[in-house]
Amino acid sequence: MSSQGTIIRIAGPAVIARGIPGARMYDLVRVGSEGLLGEIIRLDGPDAFIQVYEDTSGLRVGEPATSTGAPLSLELGPGLLTGIYDGIQRPLQSVRSQTGDFIARGAAARALDREKRWAFEPRVQQGAALGPGDTLGVVREFGFEHRIMVPPDVRGGRLAEIRAGEVTVEEVIARLADGTELRLAHTWPVRTARPVARKLDPREPFISGQRIIDVLFPVAMGGAAAIPGPFGSGKTVMQQTLAKWSNADVIIYVGCGERGNEMTHVLDEFPELEDPRSGRPLMERTIIIANTSNMPVAAREASVYTGITMAEYWRDQGYKVALMADSTSRWAEAMREISSRLEEMPAEEGYPPYLSSRLAAFYERAGRAVCLGAPERNGSVTVIGAVSPPGGDLSEPVTQATLRITGTFWSLDAGLANRRHFPAIHWLRSYSLYMPLFRDWYRDNMPEDFTVLRDRASALLQREAELQEIVQLVGPDALQDDQRLIIEAGKMLREDFLQQSSFSEVDAYCSLEKAYGMLRAILTFYDEASAALRRGMLMDEILNLPQLEEIARMKEVPNDRFKAYIDAWMTRLPEAFGAKAAAEGA
Repeated sequence: MSSQGTIIRIAGPAVIARGIPGARMYDLVRVGSEGLLGEIIRLDGPDAFIQVYEDTSGLRVGEPATSTGAPLSLELGPGLLTGIYDGIQRPLQSVRSQTGDFIARGAAARALDREKRWAFEPRVQQGAALGPGDTLGVVREFGFEHRIMVPPDVRGGRLAEIRAGEVTVEEVIARLADGTELRLAHTWPVRTARPVARKLDPREPFISGQRIIDVLFPVAMGGAAAIPGPFGSGKTVMQQTLAKWSNADVIIYVGCGERGNEMTHVLDEFPELEDPRSGRPLMERTIIIANTSNMPVAAREASVYTGITMAEYWRDQGYKVALMADSTSRWAEAMREISSRLEEMPAEEGYPPYLSSRLAAFYERAGRAVCLGAPERNGSVTVIGAVSPPGGDLSEPVTQATLRITGTFWSLDAGLANRRHFPAIHWLRSYSLYMPLFRDWYRDNMPEDFTVLRDRASALLQREAELQEIVQLVGPDALQDDQRLIIEAGKMLREDFLQQSSFSEVDAYCSLEKAYGMLRAILTFYDEASAALRRGMLMDEILNLPQLEEIARMKEVPNDRFKAYIDAWMTRLPEAFGAKAAAEGA
């Protein structure tokens, strides 16, 4: 039952209403005569502080504020895939047909299509005992079996009846013995994490197809990663690349407070992308939450919760979900603006004191889990959050709070981006805390020397950086040949291994097996060259070997032909150094 109060104060998106009977934290409120949507974020005696998701221009003191008695909730069911929504799950295509290119105040649209009929296939029999999360049946949505489950907040009971056939999301498909009606879709509050049977350890890597990530700085399936970087360093491009090439089943892309031109680029490009796994449009397994910087800050603050709730819904069906949040800095700025409107005590750089706890609550909804209900299924939510520190200052509060929470840190470098080095992840400033957890997975799925080669490559890159500092001081002529070889090996690792071409049909994606082969080739060449130097071979002669050019061309060898190529190359390599040594002896 709705309850009504009166607006007594307006401060931008923050509205204070008095006398709303039974007001509760996070209840949705319709504000003013136009019915602007808002959410109660603080209660102080008879006064309710409401953050309004829309522009409050023209709102007047004395207008009504009516509580809906329920928190901000999403409609979850068939029809989400390919959807483009705003921060509070209004489908932008539907809103555009009503109001034009800009969202009018008070605009309302149902998230799921009420007219479309779905072919429901039951997977349980009448009389079965059901509990929360149990699968009732499936509908086919593109390449997915969309599992229709008993909602987690329904106690369950004996199944009195169930029907098959074509139904809309609003029609009743099943009824429990206590009279509870079940439909294809249900609602769930965005600020409440959906329950799971139990959490699982992050023991499996999230495969991205990017060598620097998969080999040096992996993130776990169900883990959390941060991508901080200054303007123009490639955060959005990095997330789009991960969306296309990662081994996630479903992609949720949240454009949180991004510039309109960047969001427009995403909305134009994603529908054109082809899913490399199926050859079908990538949008068939993608959901986009579009919230640009000119939209109200309150809706921006809600958008990340909208995205993570959709991700949990697909995880509960047993799928691997990747959530791209771009960027959490804009989300934090929205919190800061709302906090200042509420006259809360500011903390560092004006952010609210609860910044870290809000970030932690968001990232902790990532994870790999045994899903609630039967049949047993495992799902995961991997969260990759972009951070946009002002001026690239990684010591600012949002970046520091994020680093304390996430397990992988990919530090983007503007200098690398300006040199067209993609991905522009700086190999000396990035890290991953997940690598020790993958020991068993690497043993079962990769050659036994994989971790050894990876550690050697990291050490070589570190040593090369130290020698480059010496070169800048005294010049390259001061180096010994073995030191020059280290610099050459570091260059091969940087340019031929860590750098990829997102425009190349072959190199845009690199399998972990190919990445291992390339790394093994570079380090084997370094070992053979070191041995040749000790035998008296000159460094200039090593630099003229054709194998150096062949290493540079390895990235363009297709994945399916790479094993034969690398096996032949490794066979010829000792002969190249041996032939050179024999010629010198003669």
